[in-house]
Amino acid sequence: MAVHSLHEYRRANHPTTMSTLPRLTLRELRVRAVNVPMRLPLQTSGGTIQVAPLALIDLYTQEGVTGTTYLFCYTPLALKPVVELLANLSALLKDEPLVPFELDQKLKRQFRLLGSKGLTGMAMAGIDMAAWDALARAQELPLVRLLGGQPRPVAAYNSCGLGLIGSEHASAQATQLLDAGFTAIKVRLGYAHVHTDLEVVRAVRRAIGNGVHLMADYNQGLSVPEAIHRMQVLADEGLYWIEEPTLADDFIGHAQIRSKARVAVQMGENWWGPHEMAAGLAAGASDLGMPDAMKIGGVSGWLRAAALGEAAGMPLSSHLFPEVSAHLLAVTPTCHWLEYVDWASPILQEPQRIENGHALMADAPGCGMAWNEANVQRYLAQ
Repeated sequence: MAVHSLHEYRRANHPTTMSTLPRLTLRELRVRAVNVPMRLPLQTSGGTIQVAPLALIDLYTQEGVTGTTYLFCYTPLALKPVVELLANLSALLKDEPLVPFELDQKLKRQFRLLGSKGLTGMAMAGIDMAAWDALARAQELPLVRLLGGQPRPVAAYNSCGLGLIGSEHASAQATQLLDAGFTAIKVRLGYAHVHTDLEVVRAVRRAIGNGVHLMADYNQGLSVPEAIHRMQVLADEGLYWIEEPTLADDFIGHAQIRSKARVAVQMGENWWGPHEMAAGLAAGASDLGMPDAMKIGGVSGWLRAAALGEAAGMPLSSHLFPEVSAHLLAVTPTCHWLEYVDWASPILQEPQRIENGHALMADAPGCGMAWNEANVQRYLAQ
């Protein structure tokens, strides 16, 4: 049976070489598909998400250390293909040294003709995150310490729920999201008419008061002219930022919107790797950035993105994956906000802790994730 601590492995197998840290070698990947019901289903301009389709990854090493992470696959339609791709990559990577940057380069060569976005990019990032988790566990360090930082509270905003549910339901739900001391929440916009967007924003603001930051997200739902119009209508409503008003890969369009906006433009959750982030920065597409740990390329990709953010002086927030994002933001020079969602909480032994509106990380090895096996079995995809 695998152990999560290399100290246990050394003590049991090499008691005379305790000061030596052996190289880790990848043995296999175990990947399971689960569909986890969402406590607050999320209705956006792109559709309604009622379950979180997660690919659970356990990376086993020959030395007995296991790295753990998960991928959010957005739709159950993509869940099985991601799991099958990871299973195929397990054989390819067997006996490879567990060196994340070298694994990243090997996989990029493997997918050079296919490309490293979409499902391939997701699988590569999952391997990277699991590899870093294993390395941190091997040295009995939380990931943040392995990366040169230390555990600390990270300011978080509550991003659960608040989809396109109308002003009455949105105002009631917004007050619930202030539990655990949150001082910032996010509402989704993109109703058929801008007046409904305005009505919802004002209803939520009345419910939460002026002391709470309110972010808004259009989920890429507008044309450039319509986005310019709606941001002008919403300009005096005290929104903290407006996220992805138009298509995520339209950097020029975002730059046009930003040039006319009086609210900060946020984007980045759909940057597929640091190169796309660099292109967005070069185009002046947004005031703020929010890389997604999966799409940006795992821990390795995030570190590159953090360097770009520091060089540009751009505040960086996270998108999803709060369990690993807390560690990453803690070593990000321009750390801004952690996006909190509870979508993976039911299948974790210890869900992400929030206290006084801040994400906390335990001083425990790796990212601190361990599966709640009873619920994993309960939600296994058929």
